Amino acid sequence: MNIAIIEDDLLQRTALQNWLEDAGHNCDSFDRGIEFTKKAKRGNYQTLLFDWKLPDMSGVELLVWLRTQLKDETPVIFITTRDSEEDIVLALSKGANDYLVKPARKQELLARIEVQTRRLPNQADVDSHHFNNILIDTKRREITLNGNKINLTLKEFTLACYLLNNIGKLLSRSELLNKVWGHRRHLHTRTLDTHISRLRKKPHLSRECGWQLSAVYQSGYQLDRIC
Repeated sequence: MNIAIIEDDLLQRTALQNWLEDAGHNCDSFDRGIEFTKKAKRGNYQTLLFDWKLPDMSGVELLVWLRTQLKDETPVIFITTRDSEEDIVLALSKGANDYLVKPARKQELLARIEVQTRRLPNQADVDSHHFNNILIDTKRREITLNGNKINLTLKEFTLACYLLNNIGKLLSRSELLNKVWGHRRHLHTRTLDTHISRLRKKPHLSRECGWQLSAVYQSGYQLDRIC
């Protein structure tokens, strides 16, 4: 899953990232709240790890922004030295899902993340998903932009869905070939590039509608919101 770490201490941040990546997660790390807010508007995270004391704002202030401004209900776990009952109650009352006192322990943290993600709705059981002005109807296999249906082949639809579910993440060619076409190893094929080119010509992923689908040389592709 995609996890964001907001922690200004380099050693702490590195340790957390190593633990999570060793467990198979993808991580973005930030040392300031403002840097996270820029990515949060474009990113797609399943769990957020907040420190309390950040150079530019408190973790609680960042949490309030997330819940009130973005209306984002992504699970938030605090990892902090602040251990008073008053602080714990404050964080939970503002919308935190869990609270760990430093020093964090690897297996406990991974278990708590698993608990939180088990509570997330199963996307396979949800018929529709909103991404700004885009609506994906998985039951009908349709994508609409501002209520207007976009004509897509089945593979174009599957590829668009995977990109939209990984906004802001660099996706390798091998990952896209695996997830969309079922290839288990990297193949030298232009199929992916052809489908990406077709999607770029569709209005729902155009710059005019607030999206940018970029090729990253020798790496893969990345879809970002640009407004």
